Amino acid sequence: MIDQNTRFLIVGLGLIGGSYAMGLKKKGYHVDAIDIQEESISYALQNNLIDHGSTYDTALIQQADIIISALYPKAMVTWIKNNQKHMKPHAFISDVSGVKSGIVEEIQNFLRDDLHFCASHPMAGKEVSGVQNADDTIFHSANFIITPTAKNTQQDISCLKDLAHILEFSHISILTLEEHDTMIGFLSQLTHVIAVSLMNTNDNTHLVDYTGDSFRDLTRIAKINENMWSELFFLNKDILIQEIDSFMKEVENLKTKLVEHDEEGLKTLFRQSTKRRKLFDR
Repeated sequence: MIDQNTRFLIVGLGLIGGSYAMGLKKKGYHVDAIDIQEESISYALQNNLIDHGSTYDTALIQQADIIISALYPKAMVTWIKNNQKHMKPHAFISDVSGVKSGIVEEIQNFLRDDLHFCASHPMAGKEVSGVQNADDTIFHSANFIITPTAKNTQQDISCLKDLAHILEFSHISILTLEEHDTMIGFLSQLTHVIAVSLMNTNDNTHLVDYTGDSFRDLTRIAKINENMWSELFFLNKDILIQEIDSFMKEVENLKTKLVEHDEEGLKTLFRQSTKRRKLFDR
């Protein structure tokens, strides 16, 4: 479905949208972009990340074969609903958003019959934001998740697999919407909860002169976009609360081992965590 004549449109030139644009341009594809920030468009044009860009230009929408929304989930729903009238017949749409349930179904329910929307999620990022920090190499060791529904075709899935290969993701997975949100609740959202909670446990400003790598590593993702992550947390609220409860139960389990001076029990927990963590080493 993707060939060298395919025209891409990136909607939202933040870190991920800008990195998509960078990776696609490096491979010789035509890439346009829409972003509400004029300075983001200017930067992308000046640095050859895109061919054309605008804060809003219906011609760019009309010409696009593949549209990638890099907007927040709720903003994406509104943008697609308002702009699908400008899209060419059989245009393909995907996204990069971190929550799927409720969002994907809504889009597919109102979408024109001749348009195709299949959701996906690049499991990549940085602690910085904005197109000025775009870096397509963040995808090269990252996982790419496709979340089709019964309304998607094999061709839709193949298109996203092609996109993932072009951007050089290291691994591609296919999950249901529910599987994705359950997975993301644990692997991404809960880890952000832990990092934020660590930073808010006390005023640790004075500790910056003494801390080692352990604290830095654990709190790296605590530098957080409060608008985006608040939206993601609330959209996945029920799953995330379950994960927080499970985590707190496990912390209490470890605490009990300390209170009861259960040395072997504590070592068992350490051995189990070490064994499980080794699975993530590459």
